Amino acid sequence: MSAPQFVLASASSARRQLLVSAGIQPFVHPSRFDESQVQLSDPAELVEALAKGKAEAVAPLFPSALVLGCDSVLAFAGELYGKPESPEAAIARWRQMRGQVGELYTGHALITPKRRDTLVCRQVTRVFFAYMSDRQIEAYVASGEPLNCAGAFTIDGKGGFFIEKLEGCHTNVIGLSMPLLRRMLAESGYLPSDFW
Repeated sequence: MSAPQFVLASASSARRQLLVSAGIQPFVHPSRFDESQVQLSDPAELVEALAKGKAEAVAPLFPSALVLGCDSVLAFAGELYGKPESPEAAIARWRQMRGQVGELYTGHALITPKRRDTLVCRQVTRVFFAYMSDRQIEAYVASGEPLNCAGAFTIDGKGGFFIEKLEGCHTNVIGLSMPLLRRMLAESGYLPSDFW
């Protein structure tokens, strides 16, 4: 039996690239899910609800496919941060985060043809931010990169210079925990190699 089509319900090029690098060629269909309808203060519950909403919004369009939805948020100093709304917000956030530690949460929701219910999991990684000067922060934000990322940073680009270390899954910080996805696929009756 051949594996179903793999659909990524996300516009994230980083998530797509992780899958491609691992041998999976996903069909990308970004969700139109309205994230504003989910109002939760717990980061784990928030990313799980958002990932589930995205996957379930796309799954009806691909009834015989495996559909993966994801969402990430940074928990830092008692606040939850998605993508910054402006360069000024990104600069202010980095001034707070420099030299500190945050937790990056990513929710994963998987819907397969074998089991049409939604399997939802989360991964969390501790992120240790480097101490950056105001000049470094302003240059990084001016590059535009942090404006498209949860927490206003990425480790697979220019932001990698400013992350001292991670505790936990490193691909989770890019937006998709590959070890967690492997376990979710196994629970749904698949192996990663089924999609190669």
